[in-house]
Amino acid sequence: MTLFAVLGAIPSLFSRKATYWVVRNFAGSVILLARIICGLKVELRGEVPTGNVVIASKHQSFFDVILHAYYLENVNFVMKQELTYFPIVGFYGKRLGVAPVKRGGKGKAVSQMMSGLEKSDQDTQLVIYPQGTRVAPGKVMPYKVGAAVVCQRMNRRCILAATNVGMYWPKHSLLRKRGTVVLEYLGEVPNDLQTKSFVKYIEKNIEKASNDLMAEAILK
Repeated sequence: MTLFAVLGAIPSLFSRKATYWVVRNFAGSVILLARIICGLKVELRGEVPTGNVVIASKHQSFFDVILHAYYLENVNFVMKQELTYFPIVGFYGKRLGVAPVKRGGKGKAVSQMMSGLEKSDQDTQLVIYPQGTRVAPGKVMPYKVGAAVVCQRMNRRCILAATNVGMYWPKHSLLRKRGTVVLEYLGEVPNDLQTKSFVKYIEKNIEKASNDLMAEAILK
């Protein structure tokens, strides 16, 4: 990370395209090294989203962030505000135009997120983790309204994403297991759903698809 950050710092200051190049190639290097060192392969399923969309994704570890950063052409993220103060992550996050969010009251967090997005480029694949944090396999955490609000207010389509990455790259652990991580881009959320129905829809479909991928990993 430090190598890519230093080499790409000056170009990224002057070019958003350079920022994407640095981020994508750093992500690709992590994927490659995970395969060589840990025997951890990656399988992509579904059609990679393009255009001006929101991607509501399961979040199990840092590695699913890496996967989105590698596969999405113009990736962007909703990011915890404290991460924007980190020397490398913060710099490149700001260059991508991330929407920083401070954890707290629901209404305040959503307003802050929308304010950040209004300042960013619009032609992006915006990744939102509806549960708000990494959730280990087998753990249950409710889905939040952020993805629904962004799609409704900014008139964006929403694509779902599931993964089993936590089975191989656990949260808060240095352990990396051999196997095949799957990132699966699913279908589009119907555009006529109200907020509560939207949240229920994405929770039901993301959780089912992710659970299926994890069950598949166990069988292997």
